[in-house]
Amino acid sequence: MPFTFKPFHLMSPEDYAGIGLRCGLEVHRQLITRTKLFCRCPAGRYSKDYDAEILRHMRPTLSELGEYDGTALMEKKTRKNIHYRVHHGTVCTYEFDDTPPFFMADDALDAAIELALLLRLNLVSELHIARKQYLDGSIPTGFQRTTILGVNGWIPYKGRKIGIRQLGLEEDACREVSDIGHDRVYLTDRLGMPLVEPVTEPDMRTPQEAADVAQIIRKLCRSTGKVRTGIGTVRQDVNVSVKGGTRVEVKGVPQIWRIPRLVYNEARRQCALLHIRDELRRREISPETLEHRADEVTRIVAKTRYQPLRSAIEQGLRVKCVVLKGFAGLLNEETQEHTTFAKEFSDRVRVIACLTHLPNMAHSDTASESLYGRDWQKLGRRMSAGSNDALILVWGNEADTETACQEVVLRAREAATGVPSDTRQALKDGTNGFERVLPGADRMYPDTDLPPLAIPQDRVERIRKRLPEFVWDREARYRAMGLSDEMVEALSLSPRGELFSRLVDELGTDPTFAAVVTCQRMKAFRRSGLNPELLRDDEVMEVFKAYAHGRLAREGVVKVLRRTLETRTREPDREVMVADVLQALNAKPLSDEEMAAQVKAAVDRLDDHRFSTSAKRHRHLMGVLMNDLAGRADGGRVAQMVAVTLGTHGDCSASAEGRA
Repeated sequence: MPFTFKPFHLMSPEDYAGIGLRCGLEVHRQLITRTKLFCRCPAGRYSKDYDAEILRHMRPTLSELGEYDGTALMEKKTRKNIHYRVHHGTVCTYEFDDTPPFFMADDALDAAIELALLLRLNLVSELHIARKQYLDGSIPTGFQRTTILGVNGWIPYKGRKIGIRQLGLEEDACREVSDIGHDRVYLTDRLGMPLVEPVTEPDMRTPQEAADVAQIIRKLCRSTGKVRTGIGTVRQDVNVSVKGGTRVEVKGVPQIWRIPRLVYNEARRQCALLHIRDELRRREISPETLEHRADEVTRIVAKTRYQPLRSAIEQGLRVKCVVLKGFAGLLNEETQEHTTFAKEFSDRVRVIACLTHLPNMAHSDTASESLYGRDWQKLGRRMSAGSNDALILVWGNEADTETACQEVVLRAREAATGVPSDTRQALKDGTNGFERVLPGADRMYPDTDLPPLAIPQDRVERIRKRLPEFVWDREARYRAMGLSDEMVEALSLSPRGELFSRLVDELGTDPTFAAVVTCQRMKAFRRSGLNPELLRDDEVMEVFKAYAHGRLAREGVVKVLRRTLETRTREPDREVMVADVLQALNAKPLSDEEMAAQVKAAVDRLDDHRFSTSAKRHRHLMGVLMNDLAGRADGGRVAQMVAVTLGTHGDCSASAEGRA
């Protein structure tokens, strides 16, 4: 019976409970530090430029117990050429294991301790640096230096606790440029930058819960003001399993909103693979009894009209066929949305045999989409295949097609077991693809280059005293002030959050006005090419004090801040004081008498014959007056005076309200 699974939008929490879904997260966040973690190269400098290119090959080595790591053996089969593009300003000999490591960067450790405390983790008293094997070439040394700062914490979520298993502090890997055929290219500018890695327990039971918890961790990290933001600075790995399946890691999820569909599709895939396993058992096929055959068939399919295959033959490539006994009909089983079981084989062929040009295989379950039926029948006779067997074609050079045939058989044997322990790649359409076999538990071992590092209690207490407010408590406080959800979200992640609290608590500033200036206006400054970081919090306080004491109109606050930034940008060598800008702008609020005089003078200068309606006349006057009185008069109050002077209260009320 074909496997069926509810569509994504129809799945309920009860449906996920029925399949035993469990989900956990590993969140990687870059820290804002001056240098990299174990060397003194600058952190955060990205560039596609490079001064040299280094070529390396990864080769497996025996462990102390005389064993090979499964991931290392898989990478050996790929026969990859690893190219590293190096810029002299961002890397040194440490990154290539030619220089011993420096001691860990203090600012990175302090930031990680702060986050560990916010996650309510039990801190270790002594850090032990370990080496974690990285065998895909993304780290030139083949290992990543990493350490664990704390264990057994938690965060609140909808009335229950989500367990935080641990928090790690480690080095980032290279940026991948391309991976085509046997050549993989990396940029090394990101290599060695400090990362924190909170790891949750598998406590999430639905895809949406996984996304919600990822948002909480995101906000908690951002609330410290010590993590980088932007593309490439954060990545989520999602661990998914269902009842009867196994833990599968979906790596490199760049945006949180992608998590629910990725979790859904991995759960669906595991259920489908379990269904295929059960069907194979009904057909009396096990890993031990699997029968297969592989042979070259280039001459047999030489006259095919299937374009991908025909192009390969014209290029002089070889075509090989694998017969999987008893697999007929299974390759078309849907495993993920718009994805069939055949892609499990295609992915292995692409990643391990390096047949990266797609399509890289064809199979007999889709006869109408590739070769003609008579061609498959001819192949079947030559390969001694029966009606219950599946045929898979691959094409490439001799070595790659040999590897491809071996991987097809290996994946078929795994199908008879159930769900293989894979590391999967997150794809943009919400599905996932094979990346590599899941590394073994022995991939970590002690680093002999660095001694243990004690974490004194006084260092921890110093950091604890300046911890930010829990982000969920901060959001509740902002909502109680009457701020909108959008403003609460922006303010809770803003580095000016403490400034906002001071403006409200110390000066009695209206919360909405304070939030608009500290969040929205600062973003507007940046969009216009100004750098709001040139304004210190105490300088913003000085401007708001002038407003609170009646020396500056409400509209003048933003005007003074903007003028200060413009002057500092235009004249970087000149020391520009906020007090000087306040005095130069003469932004003291006008009294009602002064404002009325200005309105009357503007009305007296007005030529009434220019306007067909009183509303147009009102709008024109407001434009003139607000230009003349910018920063010194409230727009709503000016609109009221204009309406009274013109005698057009009813006609212009909407216009006045809009301008205010």
